[in-house]
Amino acid sequence: MRGPRTSTVEVRRSARRRSTVSAYREGDRTVVLIPARMSATEEQRWVTVMLDKLAAQESRQMLGDDELAARAAQLSAQYLGGRAAPDIVRWVTNQNSRWGSCTPSEGSIRLSHRLQGMPEYVIDYVLLHELAHLLVPGHGPRFWKLLDSYPRTERARGYLEGVVAAGRLPHLPAARQE
Repeated sequence: MRGPRTSTVEVRRSARRRSTVSAYREGDRTVVLIPARMSATEEQRWVTVMLDKLAAQESRQMLGDDELAARAAQLSAQYLGGRAAPDIVRWVTNQNSRWGSCTPSEGSIRLSHRLQGMPEYVIDYVLLHELAHLLVPGHGPRFWKLLDSYPRTERARGYLEGVVAAGRLPHLPAARQE
């Protein structure tokens, strides 16, 4: 979890920008992009809104590896009778085509960093999916039967399918901030 962030603010006006406002961190400063026609009062209001929005995003607590391992133990106990006990559970940044992976012989589970920030039930589903692989290596009927007890399996799978499908869409213009 990151602490509060203080930085200088740079406002960049653009004649091409019509109605959208966006902001991002660039080193030790925050850059706020606004339309050139915006008044000073509107600028100040939007700077405040965007700083608050960035702070909220950054303060959102992400599970660390220790919390992820504790969550795995809790899910195993709740849905798998405690039978799946990984030796290591951790986030990784080298999985860009899968959400998670499991090596039963090592007792290790790795979740893609791309899951961070997704709804808790989605992370739980992927974690439970990998826990089930500690008990059943393939994706046969025995494997899916283990996941039947998790009530949000279909919803989580649908969410992940939507994320994958959205990634295949042509680039869309940024959503309007109003």
